[in-house]
Amino acid sequence: MQTLYLFHQRFSKFIIPISLIAIIYFFTKSPYFLENTHTLSFAISADLLTTIPVIYFLLIRKTSIPKTTVVPLMLLGLLVGFYVLPEENQYYLQLFKTWFLPIIELSVITFVIYKVRKAVLFHKSQNHNSTDFFTALQKTCSEIFPKPVVVPFTTEVAVFYYGFIDWKKRKLAENEFSYHKESGSVALFYGLLLLVAVEITPIHILLAKWSEIAAWVLTFLSIYSGFQVFGYARSLAKRPIIVENNVLLLRYGIMQEAEIPLKEIKNITLSSKDIEKDENIARLALLGELESHNMIIETHSEQILRGLFGTNKRFTKIALYVDQKSELKKYIEELL
Repeated sequence: MQTLYLFHQRFSKFIIPISLIAIIYFFTKSPYFLENTHTLSFAISADLLTTIPVIYFLLIRKTSIPKTTVVPLMLLGLLVGFYVLPEENQYYLQLFKTWFLPIIELSVITFVIYKVRKAVLFHKSQNHNSTDFFTALQKTCSEIFPKPVVVPFTTEVAVFYYGFIDWKKRKLAENEFSYHKESGSVALFYGLLLLVAVEITPIHILLAKWSEIAAWVLTFLSIYSGFQVFGYARSLAKRPIIVENNVLLLRYGIMQEAEIPLKEIKNITLSSKDIEKDENIARLALLGELESHNMIIETHSEQILRGLFGTNKRFTKIALYVDQKSELKKYIEELL
Protein backbone atom coordinates (compact mmCIF):
# COMPACT_ATOMS: atom_id res chain seq x y z
CA MET A 1 0.00 0.00 0.00
CA GLN A 2 2.83 2.35 0.92
CA THR A 3 4.60 1.57 -2.39
CA LEU A 4 1.43 2.38 -4.34
CA TYR A 5 1.07 5.68 -2.47
CA LEU A 6 4.68 6.69 -3.21
CA PHE A 7 4.22 5.79 -6.88
CA HIS A 8 1.11 7.95 -7.01
CA GLN A 9 2.87 10.86 -5.30
CA ARG A 10 5.85 10.76 -7.65
CA PHE A 11 4.27 10.07 -11.01
CA SER A 12 0.74 11.51 -10.86
CA LYS A 13 2.17 14.96 -11.65
CA PHE A 14 3.45 13.58 -14.97
CA ILE A 15 0.62 11.16 -15.76
CA ILE A 16 -2.06 13.88 -15.81
CA PRO A 17 -0.46 16.15 -18.49
CA ILE A 18 0.66 13.16 -20.58
CA SER A 19 -2.90 11.77 -20.40
CA LEU A 20 -4.29 15.13 -21.55
CA ILE A 21 -1.89 15.15 -24.50
CA ALA A 22 -2.95 11.59 -25.35
CA ILE A 23 -6.63 12.62 -25.22
CA ILE A 24 -5.92 15.48 -27.64
CA TYR A 25 -4.06 13.12 -29.96
CA PHE A 26 -6.99 10.68 -30.15
CA PHE A 27 -9.46 13.56 -30.45
CA THR A 28 -7.68 14.80 -33.60
CA LYS A 29 -8.34 11.38 -35.15
CA SER A 30 -12.09 11.61 -34.49
CA PRO A 31 -14.64 12.41 -37.24
CA TYR A 32 -15.83 15.49 -35.32
CA PHE A 33 -12.35 17.08 -35.46
CA LEU A 34 -11.87 16.13 -39.11
CA GLU A 35 -15.13 17.91 -39.95
CA ASN A 36 -14.17 21.06 -37.98
CA THR A 37 -10.38 21.12 -38.33
CA HIS A 38 -10.04 24.82 -39.13
CA THR A 39 -12.28 25.88 -36.21
CA LEU A 40 -10.69 23.60 -33.60
CA SER A 41 -7.02 24.04 -34.58
CA PHE A 42 -6.61 27.17 -32.44
CA ALA A 43 -8.11 25.42 -29.40
CA ILE A 44 -5.85 22.38 -29.88
CA SER A 45 -2.77 24.62 -30.23
CA ALA A 46 -3.71 26.63 -27.13
CA ASP A 47 -4.27 23.47 -25.07
CA LEU A 48 -0.93 21.95 -26.09
CA LEU A 49 1.13 25.11 -25.62
CA THR A 50 -0.65 26.84 -22.73
CA THR A 51 -3.45 25.00 -20.92
CA ILE A 52 -1.61 21.70 -20.28
CA PRO A 53 1.69 23.39 -19.23
CA VAL A 54 -0.29 25.63 -16.82
CA ILE A 55 -2.07 22.60 -15.32
CA TYR A 56 1.30 20.86 -14.94
CA PHE A 57 2.80 23.94 -13.27
CA LEU A 58 -0.06 24.06 -10.77
CA LEU A 59 0.51 20.37 -9.99
CA ILE A 60 4.26 20.79 -9.30
CA ARG A 61 4.38 24.31 -7.81
CA LYS A 62 4.57 23.03 -4.21
CA THR A 63 6.82 20.04 -4.95
CA SER A 64 10.58 19.65 -5.38
CA ILE A 65 10.15 19.08 -9.13
CA PRO A 66 12.03 21.85 -11.00
CA LYS A 67 9.67 24.46 -12.43
CA THR A 68 11.78 24.56 -15.60
CA THR A 69 10.36 21.14 -16.56
CA VAL A 70 7.39 23.14 -17.88
CA VAL A 71 9.57 24.09 -20.87
CA PRO A 72 10.17 20.48 -22.08
CA LEU A 73 6.43 19.88 -21.71
CA MET A 74 5.77 22.89 -23.96
CA LEU A 75 8.25 21.49 -26.49
CA LEU A 76 6.48 18.11 -26.36
CA GLY A 77 3.16 19.88 -26.96
CA LEU A 78 4.70 21.75 -29.90
CA LEU A 79 5.98 18.51 -31.47
CA VAL A 80 2.62 16.78 -30.97
CA GLY A 81 0.87 19.78 -32.51
CA PHE A 82 3.06 19.67 -35.63
CA TYR A 83 2.36 15.94 -35.87
CA VAL A 84 -1.44 15.91 -35.44
CA LEU A 85 -2.50 19.18 -37.10
CA PRO A 86 -2.59 19.56 -40.88
CA GLU A 87 0.14 21.84 -42.26
CA GLU A 88 -2.35 24.52 -43.29
CA ASN A 89 -3.63 24.71 -39.68
CA GLN A 90 -0.23 25.12 -37.98
CA TYR A 91 -0.21 28.95 -38.00
CA TYR A 92 -0.30 29.31 -34.20
CA LEU A 93 2.33 26.60 -33.73
CA GLN A 94 4.65 28.38 -36.17
CA LEU A 95 3.97 31.68 -34.39
CA PHE A 96 4.93 30.13 -31.04
CA LYS A 97 8.05 28.50 -32.52
CA THR A 98 9.24 31.71 -34.20
CA TRP A 99 8.56 34.30 -31.51
CA PHE A 100 7.79 32.80 -28.11
CA LEU A 101 10.13 29.78 -28.00
CA PRO A 102 13.36 31.83 -28.39
CA ILE A 103 12.16 34.18 -25.63
CA ILE A 104 11.46 31.24 -23.31
CA GLU A 105 14.87 29.67 -24.04
CA LEU A 106 16.66 33.00 -23.45
CA SER A 107 14.72 33.49 -20.21
CA VAL A 108 15.74 30.04 -18.94
CA ILE A 109 19.42 30.69 -19.78
CA THR A 110 19.28 34.11 -18.11
CA PHE A 111 17.64 32.60 -15.04
CA VAL A 112 20.33 29.90 -14.78
CA ILE A 113 23.15 32.47 -15.11
CA TYR A 114 21.50 34.68 -12.48
CA LYS A 115 21.04 31.81 -10.02
CA VAL A 116 24.61 30.54 -10.49
CA ARG A 117 26.11 34.01 -10.09
CA LYS A 118 23.99 34.62 -7.01
CA ALA A 119 25.08 31.31 -5.45
CA VAL A 120 28.77 31.99 -6.13
CA LEU A 121 28.62 35.52 -4.71
CA PHE A 122 26.77 34.31 -1.61
CA HIS A 123 29.32 31.61 -0.82
CA LYS A 124 32.21 34.01 -1.42
CA SER A 125 30.64 36.47 1.00
CA GLN A 126 30.40 33.68 3.58
CA ASN A 127 34.07 32.75 3.03
CA HIS A 128 33.18 29.24 1.85
CA ASN A 129 36.43 28.59 0.02
CA SER A 130 35.47 25.06 -0.99
CA THR A 131 32.32 26.16 -2.76
CA ASP A 132 33.69 27.10 -6.16
CA PHE A 133 31.91 27.82 -9.41
CA PHE A 134 31.39 24.16 -10.35
CA THR A 135 29.92 23.24 -6.96
CA ALA A 136 27.58 26.23 -7.05
CA LEU A 137 26.62 25.39 -10.63
CA GLN A 138 25.77 21.78 -9.71
CA LYS A 139 23.70 22.86 -6.72
CA THR A 140 21.81 25.51 -8.67
CA CYS A 141 21.10 23.34 -11.71
CA SER A 142 19.87 20.46 -9.53
CA GLU A 143 17.21 22.84 -8.20
CA ILE A 144 15.99 24.11 -11.57
CA PHE A 145 16.65 21.29 -14.06
CA PRO A 146 15.46 17.66 -14.32
CA LYS A 147 18.05 15.27 -12.90
CA PRO A 148 19.11 13.68 -16.25
CA VAL A 149 19.98 17.14 -17.61
CA VAL A 150 22.05 18.39 -14.65
CA VAL A 151 25.32 16.46 -15.22
CA PRO A 152 25.78 17.07 -18.98
CA PHE A 153 24.69 20.71 -18.70
CA THR A 154 26.97 21.56 -15.75
CA THR A 155 29.91 19.78 -17.41
CA GLU A 156 29.53 21.73 -20.66
CA VAL A 157 29.17 25.08 -18.87
CA ALA A 158 32.12 24.35 -16.55
CA VAL A 159 34.37 23.38 -19.49
CA PHE A 160 33.69 26.76 -21.11
CA TYR A 161 34.02 28.65 -17.81
CA TYR A 162 37.35 27.16 -16.71
CA GLY A 163 38.75 27.09 -20.24
CA PHE A 164 37.94 30.61 -21.36
CA ILE A 165 36.68 32.77 -18.47
CA ASP A 166 38.34 31.94 -15.16
CA TRP A 167 42.01 32.82 -15.71
CA LYS A 168 42.64 34.35 -12.30
CA LYS A 169 45.36 32.57 -10.33
CA ARG A 170 43.98 30.73 -7.30
CA LYS A 171 45.80 31.17 -3.99
CA LEU A 172 45.65 28.07 -1.81
CA ALA A 173 44.41 28.31 1.76
CA GLU A 174 45.95 26.38 4.64
CA ASN A 175 43.47 23.51 4.20
CA GLU A 176 43.85 23.30 0.40
CA PHE A 177 46.32 21.15 -1.51
CA SER A 178 47.20 21.16 -5.22
CA TYR A 179 47.85 18.11 -7.41
CA HIS A 180 48.59 19.52 -10.87
CA LYS A 181 51.99 21.20 -10.54
CA GLU A 182 54.32 18.18 -10.39
CA SER A 183 52.14 15.22 -11.40
CA GLY A 184 52.48 15.66 -15.16
CA SER A 185 48.72 15.46 -15.66
CA VAL A 186 48.48 18.89 -17.25
CA ALA A 187 51.30 17.99 -19.66
CA LEU A 188 49.44 14.82 -20.64
CA PHE A 189 46.26 16.76 -21.39
CA TYR A 190 48.13 19.36 -23.44
CA GLY A 191 49.93 16.52 -25.23
CA LEU A 192 46.54 15.09 -26.23
CA LEU A 193 45.45 18.56 -27.33
CA LEU A 194 48.57 18.94 -29.50
CA LEU A 195 47.98 15.48 -31.00
CA VAL A 196 44.43 16.46 -31.97
CA ALA A 197 45.67 19.73 -33.50
CA VAL A 198 48.40 18.00 -35.56
CA GLU A 199 46.21 15.16 -36.85
CA ILE A 200 43.04 17.11 -37.66
CA THR A 201 44.18 18.59 -41.00
CA PRO A 202 45.62 15.48 -42.75
CA ILE A 203 42.70 13.33 -41.55
CA HIS A 204 40.24 15.92 -42.86
CA ILE A 205 41.95 15.95 -46.28
CA LEU A 206 41.99 12.16 -46.55
CA LEU A 207 38.38 11.76 -45.41
CA ALA A 208 37.18 14.53 -47.74
CA LYS A 209 38.17 12.36 -50.73
CA TRP A 210 35.47 9.93 -49.61
CA SER A 211 32.89 12.32 -48.14
CA GLU A 212 32.99 16.08 -47.53
CA ILE A 213 30.19 15.85 -44.97
CA ALA A 214 31.93 13.10 -42.97
CA ALA A 215 35.20 15.09 -43.08
CA TRP A 216 33.59 18.24 -41.67
CA VAL A 217 31.64 16.27 -39.05
CA LEU A 218 34.86 14.62 -37.83
CA THR A 219 36.67 17.98 -37.89
CA PHE A 220 33.93 19.61 -35.83
CA LEU A 221 34.00 16.74 -33.31
CA SER A 222 37.80 17.01 -33.08
CA ILE A 223 37.65 20.76 -32.41
CA TYR A 224 34.90 20.24 -29.86
CA SER A 225 36.96 17.50 -28.16
CA GLY A 226 39.92 19.88 -28.11
CA PHE A 227 37.84 22.49 -26.26
CA GLN A 228 36.77 19.80 -23.80
CA VAL A 229 40.35 18.68 -23.10
CA PHE A 230 41.49 22.29 -22.69
CA GLY A 231 38.70 23.00 -20.19
CA TYR A 232 39.48 19.80 -18.27
CA ALA A 233 43.19 20.70 -18.05
CA ARG A 234 42.45 24.25 -16.88
CA SER A 235 40.07 23.04 -14.17
CA LEU A 236 42.82 21.06 -12.40
CA ALA A 237 44.37 24.22 -10.97
CA LYS A 238 41.00 25.70 -9.98
CA ARG A 239 39.66 22.87 -7.83
CA PRO A 240 42.21 21.81 -5.20
CA ILE A 241 41.87 19.01 -2.66
CA ILE A 242 40.30 20.40 0.53
CA VAL A 243 39.97 19.30 4.14
CA GLU A 244 37.15 20.99 6.03
CA ASN A 245 34.27 20.17 8.36
CA ASN A 246 35.93 16.80 9.14
CA VAL A 247 35.69 15.77 5.50
CA LEU A 248 38.43 15.16 2.94
CA LEU A 249 37.15 16.47 -0.38
CA LEU A 250 39.15 14.89 -3.19
CA ARG A 251 38.92 16.66 -6.52
CA TYR A 252 40.36 16.06 -9.95
CA GLY A 253 39.26 19.16 -11.82
CA ILE A 254 35.65 18.89 -12.91
CA MET A 255 36.18 15.26 -13.89
CA GLN A 256 36.23 13.40 -10.57
CA GLU A 257 35.50 14.02 -6.91
CA ALA A 258 34.94 12.09 -3.70
CA GLU A 259 33.99 13.10 -0.18
CA ILE A 260 35.59 10.99 2.56
CA PRO A 261 34.68 11.66 6.21
CA LEU A 262 37.91 11.80 8.19
CA LYS A 263 36.61 9.18 10.62
CA GLU A 264 36.41 6.75 7.67
CA ILE A 265 40.12 7.06 6.87
CA LYS A 266 41.91 3.91 8.00
CA ASN A 267 45.39 4.56 6.69
CA ILE A 268 47.40 7.01 4.56
CA THR A 269 50.47 5.69 2.76
CA LEU A 270 52.97 7.82 0.88
CA SER A 271 53.91 5.57 -2.02
CA SER A 272 54.42 5.83 -5.77
CA LYS A 273 54.78 2.08 -6.34
CA ASP A 274 52.52 0.35 -8.84
CA ILE A 275 49.29 -0.87 -7.30
CA GLU A 276 47.63 -4.19 -8.03
CA LYS A 277 44.39 -4.16 -9.96
CA ASP A 278 41.45 -4.63 -7.64
CA GLU A 279 37.74 -3.86 -7.80
CA ASN A 280 37.98 -1.84 -4.59
CA ILE A 281 40.89 0.35 -5.74
CA ALA A 282 40.22 3.62 -7.56
CA ARG A 283 42.46 6.26 -9.08
CA LEU A 284 41.94 9.98 -8.78
CA ALA A 285 43.06 10.38 -12.38
CA LEU A 286 41.16 10.52 -15.66
CA LEU A 287 43.87 8.77 -17.71
CA GLY A 288 44.35 5.91 -15.25
CA GLU A 289 47.79 4.34 -15.12
CA LEU A 290 49.21 6.96 -17.51
CA GLU A 291 49.16 9.34 -14.54
CA SER A 292 51.37 8.90 -11.50
CA HIS A 293 50.38 8.73 -7.84
CA ASN A 294 52.28 9.36 -4.61
CA MET A 295 49.62 8.68 -1.99
CA ILE A 296 47.21 5.83 -1.21
CA ILE A 297 44.28 6.38 1.14
CA GLU A 298 42.55 3.35 2.65
CA THR A 299 39.07 3.65 4.19
CA HIS A 300 37.12 1.56 6.69
CA SER A 301 34.07 1.28 4.43
CA GLU A 302 33.24 1.76 0.75
CA GLN A 303 33.31 5.30 -0.59
CA ILE A 304 32.13 6.66 -3.94
CA LEU A 305 34.26 8.35 -6.58
CA ARG A 306 32.01 10.39 -8.87
CA GLY A 307 33.24 10.74 -12.43
CA LEU A 308 32.28 12.33 -15.72
CA PHE A 309 28.69 12.05 -16.96
CA GLY A 310 27.38 10.71 -13.66
CA THR A 311 29.58 7.59 -13.44
CA ASN A 312 30.37 6.19 -9.99
CA LYS A 313 33.18 3.96 -8.74
CA ARG A 314 33.10 2.37 -5.29
CA PHE A 315 36.40 1.96 -3.47
CA THR A 316 38.09 1.23 -0.16
CA LYS A 317 41.48 2.36 -1.49
CA ILE A 318 42.21 5.34 -3.71
CA ALA A 319 45.52 6.30 -5.32
CA LEU A 320 46.18 9.97 -6.01
CA TYR A 321 48.90 12.54 -6.56
CA VAL A 322 49.30 15.48 -4.18
CA ASP A 323 51.98 18.15 -4.61
CA GLN A 324 52.18 18.65 -0.83
CA LYS A 325 51.75 15.00 0.10
CA SER A 326 53.53 15.12 3.48
CA GLU A 327 51.67 18.28 4.48
CA LEU A 328 48.29 16.76 3.62
CA LYS A 329 49.03 13.56 5.55
CA LYS A 330 50.21 15.54 8.58
CA TYR A 331 47.17 17.86 8.38
CA ILE A 332 44.72 14.93 8.37
CA GLU A 333 46.54 13.01 11.10
CA GLU A 334 46.49 16.07 13.37
CA LEU A 335 42.74 16.39 12.89
CA LEU A 336 42.26 12.70 13.60
